[in-house]
Amino acid sequence: MAPHLVEKLFSTLATQRDRELILTPKHVAQPYLTEQYAADAEGVAAAAGAPVTSIVHVEAGWQGKGPLAAADETRWLTSLPFGRNGLPNLAAIVAQADPRKPECGTLLDAHLAVTPKVRSVRLNAAWHPDRKVKSWFNAPGLLTSRDFLAGFSALVERGLSFEATVYSNQLGDVARLAGEYPEATIVLTHCGTPIGLFGPMGSRTGWTVAQRAGIASEWRDHIWALAEHPNVVVKCSGFAFPQLGYGHESEGNIGGPKILQELWRPLIDHVTDAFGADRLMFGSNYPMDKPNATVPTLAGMLVDVLGPRGDDVLRKVFRNNALRVYGPVD
Repeated sequence: MAPHLVEKLFSTLATQRDRELILTPKHVAQPYLTEQYAADAEGVAAAAGAPVTSIVHVEAGWQGKGPLAAADETRWLTSLPFGRNGLPNLAAIVAQADPRKPECGTLLDAHLAVTPKVRSVRLNAAWHPDRKVKSWFNAPGLLTSRDFLAGFSALVERGLSFEATVYSNQLGDVARLAGEYPEATIVLTHCGTPIGLFGPMGSRTGWTVAQRAGIASEWRDHIWALAEHPNVVVKCSGFAFPQLGYGHESEGNIGGPKILQELWRPLIDHVTDAFGADRLMFGSNYPMDKPNATVPTLAGMLVDVLGPRGDDVLRKVFRNNALRVYGPVD
C-alpha cells in the first residue's frame, strides 16, 4: 500500500488513542531492523561523545499461535545481522511473557533455550483512567493482582529482571511489586511516563495548567517513594514520547533540542537526585520516539543535562549500569 494512502487512512480511521500514541504509522507500520536503527543512531557519537556499539532489544508485541509463540520473536532476533558489517551488537533481549499465565515458566525456558541473551521480561502493563488514552489492559492493578504476583516467581527463579512499562498513575503498583520481590531487579521504563505532563491528552488529561501541575507533583512524589526500593532501576527513555502531551499533531514540532532540554531538565534532575547515578540507564525508545526527535537529539540532551555531574555519571548511565542490569556483552 502506498505510504501516502496509509497516512490518509490512519488520520481518518484510527482512534484518538492510537493517533496520540504513535502520531504517524510510517515508523511502525513497516519493518524496523538492525540497519534502520544503525542509520538512526549514526550521529550519536557527535552528539554524546561515544557511538552506539551495543543495543538491548525490547519485545514488540509479537503475535503468533500457541502459548509459546512469543519465543519466535527471540528466535527471529538471533537471525538478524547484529555485530556484522559495522552494525551494533545485540547485548541483551527483553522478552515477552505474562506471569499470570500457567505456562509462563515454560515460555521463559523456551526463550532461554534459543539464546542466553534473554536477560529480562516485559509485559506492557500501561493503564490509564482516561478512556481516550491508550491502555493495554481494561482495568487497573495488573502488577498487584494475585495471579501476577504469584507467577512472578518464575522470572526470579531464572534470574531475569522485569521491565515495568506503566504510566505515572501506576507507580505505586511498581513500588508494591518491588517490595514483594526485593531480590528481583525492576526496570522502570520511560521515567514512568506522566501522561499529559506537557499538554492535553485523551479526553481530560493535562488539559489545564492546574492539571499538569498536579501530574508533575504526583509524579515527583511517586518517583521519590519508588526510589526507596533499592532493586528499582530507571530507564531514562521516552523523552519524545507523543503521549507526554506533545500533541497528536506534534510530529517534528516540539521545539527542537533546546526546548526538549528545558522541559526535561527538572524531571531528569529529580530522578537522578532520587535514584542516584548507579540506578539510571539511557534508552532511545526507537522507533516510538522517532516522530518527534532523533536518537542523537535524545542522547545529546541527556548528556547535556547530566554532564555537569561528571564523566563518571555519564559512563554509568550510558554503559556501566546497563552492563550490570542486563549482563556482559558476549
